[in-house]
Amino acid sequence: MSHQHNTNTSRRALLKQGAALAAGVGGLMVAGPSAAATSSPSPKFDEIFDIIVVGSGFAGMSAAVQAAEEGAKVLVIDKMPVFGGNSTINGGAMAVASSGLQAKSSIEDSVELMVSDMLKSGRGMNDAEMLKLVCDGTAESARWLESYGTVWKPFVQHFGGHSVPRVLQTRESSGAGIIRPLIAAAKKAGVTMYKQTKLISFVQDEQHRVIGVKVKSGYFFPKERTGKDKLLGARQGVIMATGGFGRDIPFRQMQQPRLTSELDSTNHPGANADALKQMMLIGANPIHLDQIQLGPWSSPDEKGFGTASQFNTAATYQNGIVVDVRTGERFFNELADRKARAEAIMTRRDAQGQPVYPVGFTNEKGAAKAQTLEWGLKYDVIKKADTLDELAGLYGIPAEKLKAQVAQWNQYVRDGEDKQFGRPLMKAFELTQGPWYAVRMWPKVHYCMGGVRVNTHSQVLHLISDKPIPGLFAAGEATGGIHGASRLGACAVAEGVVTGRNAARSAAKADAVSLKLA
Repeated sequence: MSHQHNTNTSRRALLKQGAALAAGVGGLMVAGPSAAATSSPSPKFDEIFDIIVVGSGFAGMSAAVQAAEEGAKVLVIDKMPVFGGNSTINGGAMAVASSGLQAKSSIEDSVELMVSDMLKSGRGMNDAEMLKLVCDGTAESARWLESYGTVWKPFVQHFGGHSVPRVLQTRESSGAGIIRPLIAAAKKAGVTMYKQTKLISFVQDEQHRVIGVKVKSGYFFPKERTGKDKLLGARQGVIMATGGFGRDIPFRQMQQPRLTSELDSTNHPGANADALKQMMLIGANPIHLDQIQLGPWSSPDEKGFGTASQFNTAATYQNGIVVDVRTGERFFNELADRKARAEAIMTRRDAQGQPVYPVGFTNEKGAAKAQTLEWGLKYDVIKKADTLDELAGLYGIPAEKLKAQVAQWNQYVRDGEDKQFGRPLMKAFELTQGPWYAVRMWPKVHYCMGGVRVNTHSQVLHLISDKPIPGLFAAGEATGGIHGASRLGACAVAEGVVTGRNAARSAAKADAVSLKLA
């Protein structure tokens, strides 16, 4: 049986589908020329599973482990040569409402407050039902991760845009502290895992239910001609946990023309729109694709996520200040949400429109919990100065104005009110003594708030009917709507783990279809 269509056949099929949709018949149609649509009512598969998970980051591995807990026979596929995707290089921070660590620190929090914070950051564009689902699941999911071996640092952090400190971070300060335990748990539970296996398209039956995927096995990214075609069957569902498209420059420019190749990304090389396009080809409704987040903690002095990101998140933004090098003065709230901070930094330009990189800094006390400090110093991304005069000299900042700004900041801390920008001062302290640690800043493409639209069962919804596409589920960054216009820091892990598990539970409840082996 062939799953390839010649051009004429594909055109006839597409025209036929379009006519049916125009007549209001069959809201769930098979896709156009590039997608796999079976030419036989009984396709035969090379391997058959209950649930296939595409992607192995936070959402994918959480889905796989949860599906195994539900008793399903599970396969995880990833196109890259290693598992984990962006999640492995993530900072390992998870926003959790009403955690045990918050209780130990007498921090009052609630699901409702976390929802409110995310709605504010998202400029009210959020899918309120999915948002509540995620926030409500954070505390239980954090404990679930602990049960599989994730270890959190023994303190709570306060990230920008959150009303209260609610961020837990892995002992490793990276997503590997979550991914590695989940991979070990998946393998122990009998989950099959194939890397270098790229999704090519979906396989659907005559009722347009997704019953499997066509893949390239033995694929060597980014060599598109590598790999062998295989059909993998899914009796209960396919869960798409394929992340965002931050490194897909042509596609991201279609959504946001200003995000050119001149703007670096924190994402791994495989973060492209290929899987998203395949979902769209079978009718998935794309939402908020133009909402692409820039990470405000990055440095122009290194590639990718680098050392500055963790340093700025753990030290500068929580315990220091950021100044314009031309004036030595602050120009935004260092604990605002990511969108506000990134946009403020991007305004620092000279008369020719070229970046004038701001400098963020703190002292030794402020940098005490920054685990990448040593590496940042080694590679000269982070600089050390014994005095503020020396710090000013390193970056060409007017020394007297810099010292005046620090003195003003210290007065705000004593008064308990930031009269410049209204920054929360719950954990703030006076910056009175060096040595000082500083880094230049410029945003990088970091996260895609947009993706496919899903319901609270993590079912992918069809563009025209707004009904679930049978057999297709999605979780994590592959979905859109939860974060609205801007994601708060540490909410990617929260979203990925909670929605991954939610998708797995839903898929495990789906009726199983009968499939045949080749």
